[in-house]
Amino acid sequence: MPLSTIHIHWIYIWVLDDLLTVLKVPFDRGLVFITGANRGIGFHLLKQILTELRPEVAVATFRSSGNSKELHELAAANKNVHLIQLDMKNYTKFSETAKIVEQVTGGGGLNLLINNAGISSKLVPLKNATVEEFHNNLQVNFLGPVLLTQALLPQLEKASSNASSAPKGIGRAAVVNITAIMGSIGGNDAGGMVPYRCSKAALNAASKSMSVELKRSGIIAVAVHPGWVKSSMGGPKAPLSVEEGVSGVVNVLKSLNETHSGKFLQYDGTTLPW
Repeated sequence: MPLSTIHIHWIYIWVLDDLLTVLKVPFDRGLVFITGANRGIGFHLLKQILTELRPEVAVATFRSSGNSKELHELAAANKNVHLIQLDMKNYTKFSETAKIVEQVTGGGGLNLLINNAGISSKLVPLKNATVEEFHNNLQVNFLGPVLLTQALLPQLEKASSNASSAPKGIGRAAVVNITAIMGSIGGNDAGGMVPYRCSKAALNAASKSMSVELKRSGIIAVAVHPGWVKSSMGGPKAPLSVEEGVSGVVNVLKSLNETHSGKFLQYDGTTLPW
């Protein structure tokens, strides 16, 4: 028996509704914290998160007010964005930062922590790498994210507890460490940039450890490579625009679930070797 126009119409509505349910991100209150949001990947990540995930509160950090004009303009246009000036090497400020987060989120905790802030050393071989470069890279790219996560852990645990019925992911509580493929030991076939590589490899190791330790609290942790993008760090020869890399990362955020915890993911969702 042929379907009538009415039947087809209702089938279309049913399929569309089912598809929207699958695509919907279970983003409880949507309480987000992102570091290094004043430029490049961090700035564009914040913009896309505001548009696509629509968090209730987005806390974003910047190191220097001198290069954060666009970020301040974005915050002025979005009242749910709260800015904190934070140097990732100033670990003593992390506990104060956690108190600010508790205030601006109304005690709701954090659903999503994105450790994005980072630096890159010069393209130098091992024989030319300096102690200062090792210190700077490890302090900003490894110690900063790990110690900040430690300081914000009570906020992540609170959000996870508040959304205990939600699937594990950014709708409950997640730590996303923005890393780099250059931190891959198995994928290192070129050498060079040893301070940077070591700092990102250390962050990757910490991400895996976080996934194990935080599992009991319903918090997932992943390391994400945003791709080689045209930015102040990536340079003009990079194959991807910042927007392309960030769009991929946001799609990864939306898809995160318990099976991804403890993995090293690329912006297109593929798993990278440790």
